[in-house]
Amino acid sequence: MAVEEVRLNVNELQPGMFVCRLEGRSWDTTAFPLQGVMVRTVDDIIAVRQHADYVFIDRIRSVDGTPEAVLMSLDVGGGGSGLRHVGAPTQYRISASLEEELPRIKFAANEAQKLSRRLTADLREGRKLSIEEISTAVEPVVASVIRNPDAYFWLASLKERDPYAYSHAVNCAALMSAFGRQLGFPGSVLVELASAGMLMDLGMGSLPEGTVNHAAPLSDAQREAMKRHVEASLAQLDGTPGTTPLIRSAVAHHHERHDGSGYPAGRRGFEIPLEARMLGIVDSFDAMSSARVYQPASARHHVLQALYRERDRLFQAELIEQFSQSIGVYPTGSLVELSSGEVAVITAQNSARRLLPKVTVLTRPDKTFNPAFRQVDLWQQPEADGPRLTIHRALQPGAYGLDLAEFFL
Repeated sequence: MAVEEVRLNVNELQPGMFVCRLEGRSWDTTAFPLQGVMVRTVDDIIAVRQHADYVFIDRIRSVDGTPEAVLMSLDVGGGGSGLRHVGAPTQYRISASLEEELPRIKFAANEAQKLSRRLTADLREGRKLSIEEISTAVEPVVASVIRNPDAYFWLASLKERDPYAYSHAVNCAALMSAFGRQLGFPGSVLVELASAGMLMDLGMGSLPEGTVNHAAPLSDAQREAMKRHVEASLAQLDGTPGTTPLIRSAVAHHHERHDGSGYPAGRRGFEIPLEARMLGIVDSFDAMSSARVYQPASARHHVLQALYRERDRLFQAELIEQFSQSIGVYPTGSLVELSSGEVAVITAQNSARRLLPKVTVLTRPDKTFNPAFRQVDLWQQPEADGPRLTIHRALQPGAYGLDLAEFFL
């Protein structure tokens, strides 16, 4: 096999690169079982960093990281998908600052949440669903995510006490927008993806009382009843003019899993439409990072790690990586402890250095509140500021009694 080697500092590694040699070290002295490693995740980069400062990349065996190559690896349009990619992927850039975008997304998200509440009441009372109304409500959310994804996720971190059923729908709409943005789908497709996020749990309202948000583990009968919400959702969608193949496909299959262990049809791998694979990740991420009747909210960074552990079992590995890139290793709005002992909140991502986001420092090293609210870009820190700060660990929401809504709303 031909080899075309390039020497890199280990900190320059990116997902998709194939590390064929470690400078000054044999593979036999490492924990890696093979003579080389394909970097798929941030965890892989961290593991390689433990063994060498410089590595050699085989350019031939590395995966082209362009949006076109990523989409090919995800099998766009497979599995009966309603998702099609026509032409080159759309290249997005940040076009508004966080400060500019926050008022826009606050209004758009509130309007979408009002619709989510009304939708539940309408369906209970037998009124017809309107896909056009859903699309109209999510379009401003999608437009905001296109301009600056950080704004919605910052806002969501301030509204974590909202009722789960309503916040989950809007959160999933925004997450699907950000995910589709990462993959380069055009704005019209992002609206469909966001609409699928809003509508995926339509059928929950038809479940027996006490099944949803049950405070104790569900019985076998309740679990089977819960699974029927997909069928109930599709019954609502199939009677609604304007339901697109993409929306229906995403709702129908978002509980299928990569290894075939999901429901309702036990599909596996590329048999699951791409939009449904995306929605399954988004649904799981938001559910695990939200406070529920039966569980506290988990730190979003820890939820991403949990999803990584399920790569190529419950979820496609390449998709997990793309989702992580769309929201950041430490998602905006997350609490973290810095190397100084100070606690900070992530306020924006640095797309070129995902482990070094922008933060607002909330406490002193002894964890007492510091109202100065110092802003730090972990990537571009002036040398005169002293030792470089890094993220030491992710913290649970509300750690050390820090209520972001109290400080920032």
